[in-house]
Amino acid sequence: MATYSCLLSVTLSFLVLFSSCSAQISQVTSRGRQQSTQTQCNIQNLNTLEPQQRIESEAGHTDLWDQNSEDLQCANVAVIRHTIQNRGLLVPSYINYPQMMYVLQGEGLHGASIPGCPETFQYSQQQSQSQSQSRSRSRSQDRGDEHQKVRRIREGDVIALPTGIAHWIYNNGQSNLVVVSLHDIGNADNQLDQLFRKFFLGGSPQQEFQGQSRQQGRQQGQQGQEQSGGNVFSGFNQDLLAEALNIDRELVNKLQRNDRQRGVIVRVQDEFQVVAPHRREQQEREEQEQEQEKWHQPGGGSNGLEETLCTLSLKHNINKPSLADVFNPRAGRSTSINAYVLPILENLQLSINKVVLYKNAIYAPHWNPKSHSIMYIIRGSGRIQIVSQRGDAVFDDNVKEGQVVVVPQGFAVVQKAGNSGLEWISFKTHPLAKISQLAGRRSFLTSTPVDVLANAFGVSREDARRLKNGRREITLFSPLQSSSEY
Repeated sequence: MATYSCLLSVTLSFLVLFSSCSAQISQVTSRGRQQSTQTQCNIQNLNTLEPQQRIESEAGHTDLWDQNSEDLQCANVAVIRHTIQNRGLLVPSYINYPQMMYVLQGEGLHGASIPGCPETFQYSQQQSQSQSQSRSRSRSQDRGDEHQKVRRIREGDVIALPTGIAHWIYNNGQSNLVVVSLHDIGNADNQLDQLFRKFFLGGSPQQEFQGQSRQQGRQQGQQGQEQSGGNVFSGFNQDLLAEALNIDRELVNKLQRNDRQRGVIVRVQDEFQVVAPHRREQQEREEQEQEQEKWHQPGGGSNGLEETLCTLSLKHNINKPSLADVFNPRAGRSTSINAYVLPILENLQLSINKVVLYKNAIYAPHWNPKSHSIMYIIRGSGRIQIVSQRGDAVFDDNVKEGQVVVVPQGFAVVQKAGNSGLEWISFKTHPLAKISQLAGRRSFLTSTPVDVLANAFGVSREDARRLKNGRREITLFSPLQSSSEY
C-alpha cells in the first residue's frame, strides 16, 4: 500500500510538472513567437499609427511609435525611426530580440559585432605606418586597427540583426540617413518581458529608450521607479571597471559621462576612419554572396556559429525592379526578401515585402496565413481596408507617407493607390511569409469550383463564373477605366 501511495504521489507530481511545462510551451507559437496575456489581439478597430515621441540628439533625432497601442501590442513589435545627419554616428547598441531595418533614404556605413566571429577587416602595422609617417604615434596606435566587417548601406537596403548583436550606423553621405526599424519583441529569443528595451554601449541615452512601453512599464512609472538614462558602462563601479578594462579612472569617467545634449546620435568631429573595401569591391563581393545564398535552403543542417552568422550576409537591397517577384506594367511590382533570399532571416524568423503600386492600382485582397504584417508607408497615398473574422471592417482609412498600419494574422486586407501612387514595406513575422489571395489568378476564387461558389453565396452559376473569372491578373490589379482615386 505504501509503495502504491508513493507511486501515485510521483505520478501526480509528474502530471503537475508536465501540465506546467505544457502551459509554458503553449505560449510559444510554431514560428517561435511568445504569446502572453498582455498581447492578446482583441481588436475592434485598427488605426493609422504615427510617431508619438521625438527624441533629439546632437546629430539627429529618433521617432518612437507608441508601444502601448493595441495594434502594436497585438503584433508584439516595436517601431522606431532614426534620422542621422551628415557625420552623425548612431552609437553602438543591442537589444534582447531580433530586429530588421530598412534604409528609407541616404547612405552610410553599418557595423555589427558578432560574438565569436573574427576581426577580418584590419590594417597591418606596416600599412598603418606608411599611411601616416608624418604623425607621431603611440605604441598602441602603431598596431593599426582591426574590427569585424563594415557594410556600406544605401536607400532600399534591408538589414537583419540577430538577437543581442551590437551594431552602429554612420552617415558619410551628403543628406540625412533615415532608417526605420522593426523590433520583434514577441520573438522566442526574448526571455525577459514585453517591454521595449535598448542597451546602449556609448553616448548618453535618454530615459525614453529604457522601456516604459507596456502596461507593466506604466505601472512601474506610477510607482515612481526612475531610470538613470546612462549607457551600459555607466552603472559599473569605477575601480572595478578600470581594472577590468586595464584603463585609468580618468578614462572611466569619460565612458560613464552622461552628456544629455549628445544623446545617442553623436557628431563626429575628426576624420572618421574604418577599414572598409572600395565601393566596387564591396559590390562584387555582395553579388557573389547573393549568388551563393540562392542555393541555401532554410531548415538544412548547419555547422555552428561560424556558418550561420559569421559568414552570412546581413543585408540585401530590395529596390531593384529586376528582382521583383510580381510585375504588372499597368499596376506596379512586389518584391519579397525571405529566408530563401537572405538566409539569416531564418535565424530571425522575419521577412519583408516591398510593394510599389502605380496610380489607382490595387493590391489583391488577401490574408497573411502565418504572420502579422506591419506596413510602413514610404511614399504616396492610398486607401486600405482590413476585415476581421467577424466580417467587420476594423480599418478603412486613407494612408500617407510615414504612417504605420498593423494587419494582424488572418485578417483580410486590400490596398488601393491614390493618384500619386502608393509605396510601402511590410515587415512580416515569419521567415517564409506568404499571402493567400481572395481574388485574381491563383486565388481562393479561381481555385474553387463554380458550384461551391454559387451555393456558398446564393448566386447563379453564371454569376459564380463571373465572380471567379473577373480578375485574371496575379496580385497586382491594374485600374479599371471607371476607376477613381478612392
